[in-house]
Amino acid sequence: MVRHAGTPVTGRTPALRRLAQWLSAPPEALRRGPLLPGRFPSALRSTRLTSQVGIALAVTFTVCFVTGLISHLVQHPPDWFWWPSRPVGLYRFTQGLHVATGLATVPLLGAKLWSVYPHLFTWPPIRSITHAAARASVGVLVAAALFQVVSGVLNVARWYAPMPFFFTAGHYWVAWLVVGAMLVHIGVQLPAARTALTARPVAEPDSDGLSRRGLLGAVGTAAGLITLTTVGQTVRPLSGLALLAPRVPHVGPQGLPVNATAIGAGVASLVVDPSYRLVVTGTRRQLSLDLAALGALPQHTADLPIACVEGWSASGQWTGVRLRDLVALAGDDPDRVAVLVESLQTGGRYRSTTVPAEHTRDPLTLVALRLAGEPLHLDHGYPARLIAPNRPGVLQTKWIGRITVLESR
Repeated sequence: MVRHAGTPVTGRTPALRRLAQWLSAPPEALRRGPLLPGRFPSALRSTRLTSQVGIALAVTFTVCFVTGLISHLVQHPPDWFWWPSRPVGLYRFTQGLHVATGLATVPLLGAKLWSVYPHLFTWPPIRSITHAAARASVGVLVAAALFQVVSGVLNVARWYAPMPFFFTAGHYWVAWLVVGAMLVHIGVQLPAARTALTARPVAEPDSDGLSRRGLLGAVGTAAGLITLTTVGQTVRPLSGLALLAPRVPHVGPQGLPVNATAIGAGVASLVVDPSYRLVVTGTRRQLSLDLAALGALPQHTADLPIACVEGWSASGQWTGVRLRDLVALAGDDPDRVAVLVESLQTGGRYRSTTVPAEHTRDPLTLVALRLAGEPLHLDHGYPARLIAPNRPGVLQTKWIGRITVLESR
């Protein structure tokens, strides 16, 4: 059919008109709450504010991702991964930075969501397939970011009841989702952000007199205060200010915190059994050592930290037998082997750990028998525990029952 200029469209014209009216403004039934005109009157919300907070969030999420990835690889090392035994406090630093940065992200993420909240109620909700895809990607980013921050805070507080999943696995995989969604979001929003950041800023105070700089200052101050009142759980000189930290570095048996107790691990009766023996299985011979035999071997002392994945750390003076000496007694070359260290626990995700050759050969890696000159407290791993430099606390196996030489290279 040929339509001449000026000829009105027939057939679907009423339906198209109704659709156009619906797209131009929400129907009367929806004109309430956040869809009311003027519902978000604050002049502080702007592309410039959103971009500035977004830059800070990009930095904190990047730091958290990199340090979190390091922690995951240390705990679950693939064949290609290598982690040194020195410096002894490297993991303490990276994991402390991970948790401190994650906690500082809380007010930043809140400010970011506040600045873009009105965009959730723009009309029409979907303008095209491309627009729908963009909104979906933002939804993924927001959901994943909130998951990471909330689950991280719950982990720091050791409150696992609200998480019906293994925290470490969930936190790791969603981190990749956050990074992917963040890169897509940056790519989409970069032109608008660049324009907003390079334009001359206009100072527009809010109705209460708060300026954009004032808001940014308040958010930065909140992040700083959270850091100052929590980082003391790993930075000992600031421990007196750690009012919000769930752990105090010097509180616990023998002056060090503990997570798993002997009773909780189900080993309280096993570890005090007079028949206890540490079995060391090498490729040439097997040793069975009681506490007297372990105490008769050359003893060494090392000042090493316990660095927990939850962000707290504390140093102790450990005394015991070098792991390399036990490997040598079993007839193997400690410079070339990795070993498996197993606890007396019968269950649990961290009842055993593999000690790579880099740590096996290090003279600071001990099967510790004493802490601060005293026999280990039951909750610190009596009668013997692993203590090695630059490893997470969950890999410092307590209540050791068996050591097995794994391989040579």
